[in-house]
Amino acid sequence: MARPIPFDLPPRDPQRELSARLEQVPLEHGEAVLAAYQVLQALHDRGVLELLRGMLGGSEKILEQVVDVTKGPEGIRATRNLVLLAKALGEIEPAVLGDLTRAVPEALAVNNGQRSRPPGFFKLVGLLWNKDFRRGLSVFTDLMARFGRNLSERDSSAHLHGGEIQKRGN
Repeated sequence: MARPIPFDLPPRDPQRELSARLEQVPLEHGEAVLAAYQVLQALHDRGVLELLRGMLGGSEKILEQVVDVTKGPEGIRATRNLVLLAKALGEIEPAVLGDLTRAVPEALAVNNGQRSRPPGFFKLVGLLWNKDFRRGLSVFTDLMARFGRNLSERDSSAHLHGGEIQKRGN
């Protein structure tokens, strides 16, 4: 009769396995570990880790304050407004928004030195001959016309509903 082959597995020691893997880390991932330590040190030097630790310690209090702010009518309106702004930003082509965001600091820098005196009448009239000014003015007037149309539609809708805009969900 055949004899069974003894098969004894040594008991598994997760601590020893982990220690063996950790001993290999500096050899296999030395540069990554050093980079991670440098990032960690930079975060510590700038106080970011202390800030995060404080936030974790006071997370319940912070959450309570956020909930208190958002429960009121102002918080609800602010949340709705943020959703509407996000939707509007999502519909704007990034190139157009980039043009606008580049124009704002440039215009402010140019006008910063001229803050003490307003432009004269002839300078303002002269702007009408500038094609870039007319292009921007056209965009602004289109925006105002559409805004006015939306206000008119809202007012006529309020008239149809008994002179009062119906409030929903509030």
